[in-house]
Amino acid sequence: MNKAGPAKIRKRDGRVVDFDTEKITNAIFKAAQAVGGENRELAETLAQRVVDELIKHHGDTAVPTVEEVQDIVETVLIRSGHAKTAKAYILYRRKRAELREAKQFFVGIQDDLKLSLNALKVLERRYLLKNEEGEVHETPAQLFKRVARAIAAPDERYGGDVARTEERFYNLMTSFEFMPNSPTLMNAGTELGQLAACFVLPVDDEMERIFESVKHAAIIHKTGGGTGFSFSRIRPKNDMVHSTGGIASGPVSFMRVFDVATEVIKQGGRRRGANMGILRVDHPDILEFITCKESEGILANFNISVGVTEEFMHAVQGDENYSLKNPRTSKETGRLRAKDVFNLMVTMAWRTGDPGIIFLDRINHDNPTPSLGSIEATNPCGEQPLLPYEACNLGSVNLSKMVTDHQVDYDHLRKTIHTAIHFLDNVIDAGRYPLPEIDEMVRRNRKIGLGVMGWADMLFSLAIPYDSDEALGLAEQVIGFIQTEAVKASQGLANSRGAFPSFPDSTFARRGEAPRRNATLTTIAPTGTISIIAGCSSGIEPIFAISFIRNVMDNTELLEVNPVFERLAREMGFYNEGLIKEIARHGTVAKIPKIPDSVKRIFVTAHDINPSWHVKMQAAFQKHTDNAVSKTVNLPNHATPMDVADVYMLAYRLGCKGVTVYRDGSKSSQVLNIGSVNREQLPAANRAAQELSEYRFADRMITVGSEFTAGCNRCNS
Repeated sequence: MNKAGPAKIRKRDGRVVDFDTEKITNAIFKAAQAVGGENRELAETLAQRVVDELIKHHGDTAVPTVEEVQDIVETVLIRSGHAKTAKAYILYRRKRAELREAKQFFVGIQDDLKLSLNALKVLERRYLLKNEEGEVHETPAQLFKRVARAIAAPDERYGGDVARTEERFYNLMTSFEFMPNSPTLMNAGTELGQLAACFVLPVDDEMERIFESVKHAAIIHKTGGGTGFSFSRIRPKNDMVHSTGGIASGPVSFMRVFDVATEVIKQGGRRRGANMGILRVDHPDILEFITCKESEGILANFNISVGVTEEFMHAVQGDENYSLKNPRTSKETGRLRAKDVFNLMVTMAWRTGDPGIIFLDRINHDNPTPSLGSIEATNPCGEQPLLPYEACNLGSVNLSKMVTDHQVDYDHLRKTIHTAIHFLDNVIDAGRYPLPEIDEMVRRNRKIGLGVMGWADMLFSLAIPYDSDEALGLAEQVIGFIQTEAVKASQGLANSRGAFPSFPDSTFARRGEAPRRNATLTTIAPTGTISIIAGCSSGIEPIFAISFIRNVMDNTELLEVNPVFERLAREMGFYNEGLIKEIARHGTVAKIPKIPDSVKRIFVTAHDINPSWHVKMQAAFQKHTDNAVSKTVNLPNHATPMDVADVYMLAYRLGCKGVTVYRDGSKSSQVLNIGSVNREQLPAANRAAQELSEYRFADRMITVGSEFTAGCNRCNS
């Protein structure tokens, strides 16, 4: 008969918690897997021997420490003849001890959720509350408790069980199965209380209104939001200004005003503001707009995208001219050859990463409330098309947590979706909005954006290559499931709380659909820092590299290793520190002979993948996404302008709502870099950024594993 063991155990921070034999079993089994073992029953038997030794030495009423238990695990493994497993366990224990020291040294905050070093650093820099002296006075667990409590509070007005909802929301976040957008993590439960990430402001053709929008953008940035603008209403350069008799300076000149204002304000005091600038392709100043970021450092706080129309794309395909129109008069001012404009867009995107493309007619085809106006712009990363003065809060399901026994766990995913929709709808009621016009629009439409992260990790866990038809099929299946369940959840909320106020005039009502709580439900966001916290790949991007250097938040550099690859490498017996360092120098495993071909086929990176697969994946997710999909088509440095043109045309043919490309090394400072082997091929600023490849601490070299994320180089969100 198995003995239960001690009732309690003392953790390293002094807390006394319940003793759990299962944790010992898991630790032994993981060590065994690292050397090729797969016998969980044996791990359970060995764990029971550890319990027997604990009782023998300490009695069943004593409270042993974690270190004492680990010492006995080592002894039992060695005495039982499992030397290899014992060695793996000892090495793992040593690595964890080093990481604990590194966390304390580099971050200095209490790690009460056993987070990665990278996650702790991000939380410390951006999310944890600080006192007036700038000292952190909140732990990660307290952060999520603060957020859960604030977002659960609106349940009271709807007759819900607030305490139960708070517990559900807390568990949802601390399991890292879901993360809300950054402003919610930063501001929930604080005096500021601004929780939305995405805003669109109108820019009208009047001096007073333009500078009013500058002021409004500054207010939004101060509270942690990002802003999108269409400058298409502004009269072109050299047009007449009748009120003064002067000459207009054009939309690009006013973009510089917005850029300067953004430069001096950090979002919520923690990150620099971000903007999206859009100009219609038929605006007379379109050529100046396309080339406005030709010199690096100009409009550095803007992503820019050309708003293209169906008419323009047909003209490109037919090699025809198209009309330019003065937005003040609606009269034609000239004609341009569409292919020439398209080729200029391609060339500039190849050189600088800007502009991207927004397909305006497609976005408005899916506008659920056309009676309230047309959609002209998106948020800074392009995934959230919004009406003027509209805002939206986002959140993402971690798909890497939705795999059980090498299969997608749809039951688990369903429960997560319904709780996440409840969470995001509550955010609307819990938040404070920076302008009354925004408050009115948000509550009228109640738009939310549930997306995903960890897609590449899910594919790794399922042994499916990113660049495969199987992956595309699964993408449509997963996002289709999320969309269907999100609609069910929103309709359920509408039954108990009421539909969004503009529902009667919406396209849903016209089609005879059941009332829903939210005008939009799904969005695929890039999930920059929240994927670091969750410890997964970002958005639907392929991983940038198996091991690489991430440059985040004012040039903090972090070495990361994909955890799924590390786990598989240990299980298959080819893992070693030297191999990880070699991979970090290359980024990809494609040309490393020590790695089995079957593993190479699964663990493809962004630059291993033909650009067409990037677009196909974006299109697969777009098929069942209400809003848009943020996806960067990462191109190698040797890619040609023709490659960019092919990406743009494929995105148009496959039904994407926009597309962005980024050619590696086309900016002197970029978010993601691979290791030092490629240093000489990149600009000087990039080479300098690659000097850090490990953390140095107490005369030891610490490789930070199992803390990998990947994202887009165009925008560090």
